[in-house]
Amino acid sequence: MRETFLNKRVTGLKPSGIRKYFDIAATMQDVISLGIGEPDFFTPESISQAGIRSIQHGDTHYTSNAGLIELRHALSKHLEKKYAVSYNPDNELIITVGVSEALYLVFTAVLEPGDEVIIPTPCFVSYQAEVELAGGVAVEVPSRLENDFNPDPAAIEAAVTPRTRAILLGYPNNPTGAVATRDTLHKIADIAEKYDLLVVSDEIYDRLVYDFEHVCFSAIPGMHKRTVLLGGFSKAYAMTGWRIGYSAAPVEISKGMLRIHQFTVMSAPTMSQMAAMEALENGEPFVEEMVAEYDRRRRLIVSGLNSLGLKTFEPRGAFYAFPQITVSGLNENLFAERLLQEEHVALVPGSAFGVGGEGFVRCSYATSYEKIEEALRRLERFMRRVG
Repeated sequence: MRETFLNKRVTGLKPSGIRKYFDIAATMQDVISLGIGEPDFFTPESISQAGIRSIQHGDTHYTSNAGLIELRHALSKHLEKKYAVSYNPDNELIITVGVSEALYLVFTAVLEPGDEVIIPTPCFVSYQAEVELAGGVAVEVPSRLENDFNPDPAAIEAAVTPRTRAILLGYPNNPTGAVATRDTLHKIADIAEKYDLLVVSDEIYDRLVYDFEHVCFSAIPGMHKRTVLLGGFSKAYAMTGWRIGYSAAPVEISKGMLRIHQFTVMSAPTMSQMAAMEALENGEPFVEEMVAEYDRRRRLIVSGLNSLGLKTFEPRGAFYAFPQITVSGLNENLFAERLLQEEHVALVPGSAFGVGGEGFVRCSYATSYEKIEEALRRLERFMRRVG
């Protein structure tokens, strides 16, 4: 019998650097988790009720493969109003099962075996895996603390080869909290134009920005035609479990993605689509309320970490702080392991997010203010022992 029935793309995938610490924490009592990248808020009541009404009224059947046309129209209006970028709801928008499915769709649709995708890192843990599962090659280009974790256009251009097919951006950034500047994104746009590249821009955290401008990549002049914009409802509306996202792309690319989508998931859950429509139409007050609370927590955790000598870049978006922990004398993996075992505080080593994450850890402040205060007290005890 053969050794394995699995293909090399699957057996060659690195295990998630996040899951290990969640698994350990699940066996322990009194753990404060700063590791989970998920809002601690409940989905706003009116949004939940929209999903419930869908079930009660029998709206539990398949929708169009691309999603409810009413939701696509609402999404088109939202993007036009927010970023002055226009998408045809009939053939340029697809409602997906979270942004994760959208990532799978775009790379499966556009990559030939061996095609390269340039990825500024640290980045979301799925990026490299989605490229590799589609037969591509992930080319990591590290961002640096001294540059506020902005992607480096010069390094990106230096990484371009004849096999480069796309650049994958994730800003506001998980895990650093960086928000790419307008000037930086324009320089990346020039690179995409110069080398005829596609840009996949994951903007799932676009609504979670603090005193800083988020620039929608496809709104940059000339970029609509070569951008696949990805977004969703999980973070801004506290809808992670509803599994609802979207892609916005030129017609040809959208048609290719839709062809894969219809053969894999058919359509996103109907009740989740109804809830998403309510979020777009009436969810703005909830977004503003949550952003204000995240900002309060952000200021607490950043000042607390810096006061302990853990140099922390002030995050401008998302809900993560990314402190440098080299002063502790430990590497990021040992730091995370010992902090969890000794003080019952869970966070994630920066190296789990790719090249450039070494010597850092990710702390999520998507948990209560009081838990962050207690986590900082425990961290202070830990640093007194090791730092």
